[in-house]
Amino acid sequence: MPQAPLPYIDEHETVIGASAEAVWRALSETLDHSFAGRAATAYARLIAAGDRTASGPRPLAEGSTLPGFRVTAATPPHELTLSGHHRFSTYTLTFHLSEPAPARSRLSAESRATFPGLPGTTYRHLILTTGGHALGMRRLLAAVRRRAE
Repeated sequence: MPQAPLPYIDEHETVIGASAEAVWRALSETLDHSFAGRAATAYARLIAAGDRTASGPRPLAEGSTLPGFRVTAATPPHELTLSGHHRFSTYTLTFHLSEPAPARSRLSAESRATFPGLPGTTYRHLILTTGGHALGMRRLLAAVRRRAE
């Protein structure tokens, strides 16, 4: 039986002056680079994330992992879904990519999550109401745009 989608959190988007294929490569490389450091691995361990290291095929494909995430769906160059869980949350981050004009792409990132119990509520407050999540998403999309262009 298919599982219902997690509750919607937010969506961020950017327009990139590059083909969908170039943006897809840049997205995979940027995610790998952003989550490659010791800090990401240490944080994933600290919050007891289900996936704590980078592994699997590159460029990212179904089954690849990053600290805190597992690629649960990949349809190049249109959609990439990362899923994860840790002691405070279960979440998905889905990147949608379209090419409204030649060499011009729209990349969006949709976040969904649950935050169970009092620890989850506290964690939600820390990452969402402080603006940390939105800032991180804007920086990630800007990094993809810079790499693709």
